[in-house]
Amino acid sequence: MSLLQDQPRLLELAYQATLGALSPLRRWLKRGGAVETVFVEAERVSKGLLFDCRMCGQCVLHETGMTCPMTCPKELRNGPCGGVRLDGTCEIIAGMPCPWVLAWDRSSRMSHGGDIARILPPLDRRRIGTSAWINELTLDPPGWPQGPVDAEASRRG
Repeated sequence: MSLLQDQPRLLELAYQATLGALSPLRRWLKRGGAVETVFVEAERVSKGLLFDCRMCGQCVLHETGMTCPMTCPKELRNGPCGGVRLDGTCEIIAGMPCPWVLAWDRSSRMSHGGDIARILPPLDRRRIGTSAWINELTLDPPGWPQGPVDAEASRRG
């Protein structure tokens, strides 16, 4: 899959097309219930294969060079730690490319640089296991906590 991951502009276009296609459906997209169950499974399969998605429910791929920051062993969402080795690998998992080194490189090949310099909101762990698409389309502003979320209820449908 790294061949596809190394095409961040193509993935960015796919993201924008999906967002455009889902936006008119916004009023029918609700957190919890059967619709979210379908979205969660679709995201788990597609983004799991493409990005090693950890189902955080707050996807920021479009801002991080189409590289999932949650694949960082420290789950850092706003840049690399001070332990990135000189060869760009992780200090914790020897030989693993630092996701943030990859994100920086890939974002340079996206329109607007993938917004990589933007400070991302903190991870709301209550959203883990929920649909990032539904969250992005129904939360205002996207990514910031909007009250209690029962991720278990979302999984049950």
